[in-house]
Amino acid sequence: MPPAKRSLSPRKFFVLKAALFLLCLLPAVVMFGAVFLGELLDLEPPADPVEFLTKESGEQALRFLIITLAMTPLRNLTKWSSPIKLRRMFGLYVFFYALIHFNIYMFLDLQLDFSLVVNDIIERKYITVGFIAFLLLIPLAITSNKFLIKKMGAKKWTALHRAVYAIGLLGAVHFLWLKRGNPIEPLVYLLIICVLLAMRLPAARPFFDKAQQFLRIGKKPS
Repeated sequence: MPPAKRSLSPRKFFVLKAALFLLCLLPAVVMFGAVFLGELLDLEPPADPVEFLTKESGEQALRFLIITLAMTPLRNLTKWSSPIKLRRMFGLYVFFYALIHFNIYMFLDLQLDFSLVVNDIIERKYITVGFIAFLLLIPLAITSNKFLIKKMGAKKWTALHRAVYAIGLLGAVHFLWLKRGNPIEPLVYLLIICVLLAMRLPAARPFFDKAQQFLRIGKKPS
């Protein structure tokens, strides 16, 4: 049996990455289109555009965070290098949607009233954890380029970017506390993130070994 293919050719990977880049941008196009082009396209616009954009952008950031966290387990399971090569792009999309989420909250919801912002951060727990998660995202986004990776060194860069684990948990808790009256969906997100983090533990190694045997991935030719 021939060995499993471990990576795509440069050309195929470029096509895949370009297609995924556009696909990742699609949710932003759809949500802003629903608000600004709804009437033009004869669609019913959201009743509260600010609430709609805040909700959609926040959930998209959390979804892309899950996708980003899934890249390492996917690489460990399949032995393909492509998921890791795509991880940085997905991570930057986390920041992209989180930045939209934050700016809508700051500029449209609170209209840049810093006294309200400070009051929210102090008094509303879900705002507190969401704000901390956003602050932790900023250095990760800034250092997600080849120049700073080389400048910092792999060890320091890796240590810094492990903050994504805390960001994942904080983001899920932010969503859970926000929707306390209907916690099913945020609990699902939290469970998925916890599983993805647990899969990084040394104890998870036997799981990957058994899964590879079951899928016959990476099996040496007889």
